[in-house]
Amino acid sequence: MLEAGWTGTSTVPSRGLYPHQWSWDSAFIAIGLRHVSPLRAQTELETLLGAQWADGRIPHIVFNPSVPLDAYFPSPDFWRSSTAGRAAGAPRTVQTSGIVQPPVHALAAWLVHLADPGLSRARGFLARAYPRLAAWHRYLLHRRDLGGGGLVSVVHPWEQGMDNSPCWDRPLSRVTPAPASSFRRADLAHGSPEDRPTDLDYGRYVRLAADYRDRGYQDGPGDFAVEDPAFNALLIASEYALARIANELGAAASARQDRAERLTAALVERLWEPTAGMFLCRDVPAAELIPERGVSGLVPLLLPSLPQDLAATLVRTLSGPHFGLGGTTRLVPSYDLLGEAFDPHRYWRGPAWFNTSWLLERGLRLHGERGRADALRKGILHTAGASDFAEYVDPYTAQACGATGFGWTAALTLDLLHDRPAWDRNGVTAIKGGDRG
Repeated sequence: MLEAGWTGTSTVPSRGLYPHQWSWDSAFIAIGLRHVSPLRAQTELETLLGAQWADGRIPHIVFNPSVPLDAYFPSPDFWRSSTAGRAAGAPRTVQTSGIVQPPVHALAAWLVHLADPGLSRARGFLARAYPRLAAWHRYLLHRRDLGGGGLVSVVHPWEQGMDNSPCWDRPLSRVTPAPASSFRRADLAHGSPEDRPTDLDYGRYVRLAADYRDRGYQDGPGDFAVEDPAFNALLIASEYALARIANELGAAASARQDRAERLTAALVERLWEPTAGMFLCRDVPAAELIPERGVSGLVPLLLPSLPQDLAATLVRTLSGPHFGLGGTTRLVPSYDLLGEAFDPHRYWRGPAWFNTSWLLERGLRLHGERGRADALRKGILHTAGASDFAEYVDPYTAQACGATGFGWTAALTLDLLHDRPAWDRNGVTAIKGGDRG
């Protein structure tokens, strides 16, 4: 499946539905590819980093010029990166989007390096990637602290990656949707309308993206700004990974480890909600937490410096009635099973996704929950094969939804099939920044 999606320089998530390169997809794909072709895994990340903007942002889409404009919307002529993004330093040789996605990239780069350190060193892979990854983190930390509390804000639901989550409903309600006649949804040609965002939600996505484009992709207060727990947790995990990369390159690493711990403290202070038993998203303009339980609020379980009592509470929430892991569900649903907006098939409003389950498998294992981690690993592997490597599945029945033969599903299956003891050591080391084996 990954061979079928290979373009020669990167891997498309899905030939039909997503025919370009996506940012966090490529990070997950590289994590799987490292087991079968470390060179190709390095190339995957290098291609993405080659489209970085001068201000440090890594765009969420890098467009393939050989793909027709009408194959995907929003297309390059919507984003107009080389003109609208000129002041922010958009590249002139490749067309991209102007928004970002979760910063999994430094973690992916470190894991790819560990797969074949000799090849990585011979090619100077980390030496070339490190300054770009450092600039990416600087952009997020300096330009996206819109709430002033030290955490990064996303300015569009697509940036967080969980596009249609009910967690966005409240802040999105302030956004006037673009009229449906102003855009053509290519996604509906490849998936059931019942599985995809509604036209109303899509109109709001288009309006937000167009407004951001029209102000030259300059960051600042707007109608939509959300501090998301998963986005920030992945930044923290990647800060730990950058510390390991710095050590490998003979550079100072202590400042990065300190920053990761400070960010973890800010995450707990600003987004932990004891009565929910998990982290919640913060609506920055409204200065309040959003009372919706999404899988994003469980992802901080992958952080090694998370207080142990909070980690234990997250495990209870994960296996309790709101997410049902190990009871009513084999994979982690994307949204509260008991929530009013729960829908087992509609995009990020209930279905289970393989990348979030993979992240939580890591988190469970890191915090000593080996039995639960082993059961989740088994569930991911069984469901991936049974669903023809679906984009996402019904959390109760495991019925395939969205695209099949999906890139990160295939890649993360490869990762989980790899030698478990070696994966365990590398996973802990990559996040924690120590030498624990």
